[in-house]
Amino acid sequence: MQIIETVVALKRALENQTNIALVPTMGNLHAGHLHLVTLAKQEASCVVVSIFVNPLQFGANEDLASYPRSLDADYEKLSNHGVDIVFAPSVVEIYPDFDGINLNQTISITVPPIANELCGATRPGHFSGVATVVAKLFNIVMPQLAVFGKKDFQQLHIIRELVQQINIPIRIIAGDTVRDGNGLAMSSRNGFLSAEQKKNAAQLQQELLTIKEKIQYGNTDFSALTQSAIENLQGKSWLVDYISVRNAHTLAPASAQDAALVVLAAAKLGNTRLIDNVEFLR
Repeated sequence: MQIIETVVALKRALENQTNIALVPTMGNLHAGHLHLVTLAKQEASCVVVSIFVNPLQFGANEDLASYPRSLDADYEKLSNHGVDIVFAPSVVEIYPDFDGINLNQTISITVPPIANELCGATRPGHFSGVATVVAKLFNIVMPQLAVFGKKDFQQLHIIRELVQQINIPIRIIAGDTVRDGNGLAMSSRNGFLSAEQKKNAAQLQQELLTIKEKIQYGNTDFSALTQSAIENLQGKSWLVDYISVRNAHTLAPASAQDAALVVLAAAKLGNTRLIDNVEFLR
């Protein structure tokens, strides 16, 4: 496995490759990331995993400085999973205008209006930052396919839109959410949870599954269903950002006629913000 830190060296390493898969990550890898690597290996002869904590997608009061970093452990996991190349650039390598403090001169990708809803409503600029770094990675690596997880369902939707709208010749593969034994979606931020919080974190998925079950039994009062779930979680010391039932293809608010649905949620348990979703057919 090669570990590469510069764009020039990466392009040199890839110049004779014709079937490349990219798995973009921010590191602190867990079983969910490794599942994406497995999917990539099934589809491509050369798998590139990027590890880059992207400052452009963090707000002023978010956890950029404390975001967990574990490069040596990540390298070992990726080597054991047969990854060909790890691309681990510095901030300046990705954003040449970075002066150590600001990214004010960076040209950012304009994202669709859905980027200002759900997670975007309380994280202004987040998805523009995601789309910008993903577009940069696509241009640097020039893969034939890229693999993203369904856990961040809104992010996946926006990346698909990015590829379609500006005609990027890359196939997007979506990997199912990997969960621990009690249903908690794997996340790099789970390490911030105490043992008791990890046990209680399963409550988020349980509420989403309850909404799914009630919809499949014919309840289409989506507002009442989500409000009930919010109140249940608030009664268990959660600070709920949102719970919303959406069309799984467009992420527009769901209608009673929609067949493919997804229930999305974001909420804090203690100081840790968790996201989750349940996708289903009526």
